[in-house]
Parts: sequence; C-alpha cells; structure tokens
Amino acid sequence: MGYREEYEKWLKEFADDKATVAELQSIAGDEKEIEDRFYTELSFGTAGMRGVLGAGTNRMNLYNVTRATKGFADYINAGDPSYKERGVVIAYDSRRMSPEFAKASALVLAQEGIHAFLFDELRPVPVLSYAVRHLHAVAGIVITASHNPPQYNGYKVYWEDGAQMPPEYADQVLKCIRVNRYQDAVQMDEAKALESGLLKIIGHKEVDDDYIAQEKTLSVQPELMKKAGKELKIVYTPIHGSGNKPVRRILKEIGIENVYVVKEQELPDPNFSTVKVPNPEDPAAFTLAMKLADEVGADCIFGTDPDCDRVGIAVKDDEGKYYLMTGNQIGSTLLYYILKSREALGTIPANGAVVKSVVSTELARKIAESFGLVCFDTLTGFKWIANKIQQFEDTGSNTFIFGFEESYGFLSSTFVRDKDGVNASLLIAEAAAWAKTQGKTLYDILQEIYKTYGYYVEKVVFVTLPGKDGLAKMQEIMKNLRANPPKEVAGVKVLAVRDYLAGTRTDASGNVGAVDLPKSDVLYFELEGDAWVCIRPSGTEPKIKLYVNTNAKDPETSQAENAALVEACKALLA
Repeated sequence: MGYREEYEKWLKEFADDKATVAELQSIAGDEKEIEDRFYTELSFGTAGMRGVLGAGTNRMNLYNVTRATKGFADYINAGDPSYKERGVVIAYDSRRMSPEFAKASALVLAQEGIHAFLFDELRPVPVLSYAVRHLHAVAGIVITASHNPPQYNGYKVYWEDGAQMPPEYADQVLKCIRVNRYQDAVQMDEAKALESGLLKIIGHKEVDDDYIAQEKTLSVQPELMKKAGKELKIVYTPIHGSGNKPVRRILKEIGIENVYVVKEQELPDPNFSTVKVPNPEDPAAFTLAMKLADEVGADCIFGTDPDCDRVGIAVKDDEGKYYLMTGNQIGSTLLYYILKSREALGTIPANGAVVKSVVSTELARKIAESFGLVCFDTLTGFKWIANKIQQFEDTGSNTFIFGFEESYGFLSSTFVRDKDGVNASLLIAEAAAWAKTQGKTLYDILQEIYKTYGYYVEKVVFVTLPGKDGLAKMQEIMKNLRANPPKEVAGVKVLAVRDYLAGTRTDASGNVGAVDLPKSDVLYFELEGDAWVCIRPSGTEPKIKLYVNTNAKDPETSQAENAALVEACKALLA
C-alpha cells in the first residue's frame, strides 16, 4: 500500500477521532507532508520508537503507542507464565503527551492481563531502570524523546535486567507489533484496571527512597563531603525535566548545602520554552544557568536533560569564562577522580574494569590502564555497557568501576543499567568539592589530565538527511565507504578499517581479522598518530554521525589536526 492509500485509510478508520481527522485534512494539499507521514511506519529497535508528534504511521501518536504496547504485551504473554504477574513498570518525562501515552500503555497491558506499575508523576530514566530490578518486574517502558526538540516524543522498552532490550529481543517485539492492527490495541477502563489490581500507581515510598539510598552509596569520599560540601556552590538546571526532585535530593543528602536552581527552568514545561532544544550538550541551554552562576559565585554549573539520563557541566576556565565540558571530558575527569580517590583509599580492585562506547575517547583507556585497570569497548548505546556489567557479574571476571559514552551518559553503579544523571550529578559535585579542597576547579583537573596523558581533542559532526530520500542517501554513503574506503584522510594514513557490520578489521596491507563486537552499521578508521575517525548512521534520528579524535603533545597541534580531519571527512560524506 502506498503512502496516499495509507493517508486515505486513516481518514476512514479514525473518522470518529475528530482531532486526528482535522489534522490530516489540514495537510490535504501538501503531498510532501503526506508522504513523510505515511511512506513508512515508525521504526522500532533497541531504543524503541522516536519521532515527531502528529497523525500518521511515521509519527508519534496514541495509535502507534498503543499498537506498540499491544505487540509488547503479546511478546510478554508468549513467554514465561510468571511474566504477567511480575508486570511492567512505566515512567514518563515532561514532554507533550508523555502522561497520556504512559497511561494508555498501562491500560493496554492491563487489558492483556499484564500487571502495570505506573509512576504517579514524571520520573527519570535511571529511576525506571532501578524500579524494574527493585520490583522484580519483567519489563519497563519509558515515554521520552530524551534531549530531542519539543515536537518529538518516544517510547523506550526495557527488559528484566533494567537495560534497554537487546536487538534479538527488539526484533521479536517488532514482529509482534507488525501483526497487530491499530484496532487490536484496546485499553481497559481505568477504574476497572485499578479495582482489579492490574494497574497500580507507584508513589515515592515504593521506589524513590530506596533508589536515593542506593545512590548515596556511590559517594567515593563521603567523609570529605561532610566538610567540603558546605563550601561548594552549585547552580543546577533540570531544563524543565524530570531531574529536578531526585538531583536536588541527592545533592542535599550527600552534604551539598548551596544548590541554586534556575527558577525559569525548574518546573516541567513540554514546550521547553527557555531553550531551543533541551540538550545539555548545547551551550545555549546553559545561558540562564551561567547568569545565575555569576550572581552567586558558583563553582560549577550542571544541567540534566528531560529524562535525566544525560548531564552537561560548565566550569570557569583560566580567564574566568564558563567552559562547557564535552561528554568525553566529563567522563575522563570523573574516571580520574574516582581512581585517584580509590587509589588513596586503597579500594581499587585487582580486576577493576572501565567500559566505554567505541566512539568515546581513548583518553579513558590511558587513564584506566595507568591505574592498573582494563578498559573495554562496546557498541554505541548504553545497553551494551549494561550487557558488559551483566557479563562481569555472571562470570566474576571483572569488577565494574565506571562506564560512559561521549554523548553525556555516565554510570558508576550496577543497580541501574542505563546512564544515570542522578549518579553523575553526585560524582560531579563530589569531584568539584575535591578539586576545591586543593584550591582548584574541575577545569584545572582537566588540564592536569591532559598534561599527564596527552591532549585529546574529540569532535562530533552531524550530517542531517531527513525524509525518505535521506534514508536512501545514508545507506548509499555507507555502501560507498565500504566499497571504497579511503587510504588516507587529510593526508593522514589509514592504518586499518574496522567494519562492525561485516565484523572485520582490515589493515593497510589487506590482512583481515575479526572484531569482537556485535554487528552494527559502523565504520571505524584507525589513523596514524593515535588518531581515529568513526562514521555511523544514528539509530534514532535521520542523520549520520561523524566522530573525529586526535591526540598530540600540545593542544594547538591536536586541535589543528582534528579540524583538518573534520573537513576531509565532511567531503567523504557529501
């Protein structure tokens, strides 16, 4: 069926839904818009679904959410009989339609005989991950589009380990979704669901208190915080999201007395009206926080995204200007702090391990190895770091110390299996307090790291290719790069090409070996001079991501080499 037929079908099938019909009729003369909304269905993968809100098969709306939930319910019901009773935990953030999508999902599960545990208000992703394990549920759902613009929303699924579903599970769920019609997804009456016990509303006492108690155990130097916490000044912004309550609570309970919250961004706002995008990677998201920090003389600024799994921070540099640290810099600094502190306390385990995504900085490996730890790489996506944690626990091979991704996701616990903005906030505050006791800032600590291990420069470039044509263009780019990999980039020799889709590593002489990671559409070019370039299509957005990393003895050389590589790589993607 073509996109035009799908459009007409929706007008007929949902004729009783006046709002949907009106929205679709409003685009009747816009063929390009109709095509974009109906040429495909929203993809469902390991990160669930994500898309622009609106009517259509390729949009986030109540019909796609309930149909996905019906498919997920079918997958659960096809498994162990105990799965129904164990149930599914459901959380949501502050985005448009998030509460409605969450409740609808709970009522579809109830209709299918599966217990649904719905939070009473917005909660961070890490709290959901913790709750799945804490309540011994079989699965979890989070309604969120993370740090995307306001017009987006999403639907993420978790399995019993508290991590996002691995590909083989997600593929099975997708098959279950596809065999269902929209009409097959029926919501149980809410009063009936509550009365039957199939729907339970979760308040703070059931999960949050235990979560915060566990988070407090992640403090590396609790005794230090009792004193230093009184002196530290922090400005925090939840950017209108779900981090407001748990982040402020954890900071207070570890001894940080001076926390100044950006009032304009404190409360939930689905329009995220004070920012262009609610993304702590974006310097503009910190404009109001920097103004407040100047007023109160803050030592550190940090902000969490709407679902509070990512954290960005800004600290004053040598010139007194606020410097927004990258995800790689934050991850490396937190790792350095943890290991320096644990070394002094004598608590570094002999089999300690650090885990990072393959596109994250190699500086982390240098730091880990200098303290006698091993550093493991995973594919992009925190589920792979969670998978590594589970492997460590199952085999006893290693003790997990810290994991991170360059995209501002950090974790030092094993009781949460996704990136944790509350965990990261605790560590950032503690590291800032530790630095202050030495008369330093986190910027100073970062410079010490560079002087010790080399000046690493990392750049991420996004090439956006929206719509049906964009998807084809992305596929063509990756196909051409595989068929004709460059022998040099910006005059720098390519030493080897790792093709994670083929599972191979091919060196400059043509020798082929294997790469020990699951298959994924990723190309990684090892370059001379300890540099590398990685190219991969985004799994959630219509864009190709380009990662360029360089290392040199001084910052100027590393930055110049990085800039040259970026321009050369852009040409490769043109």
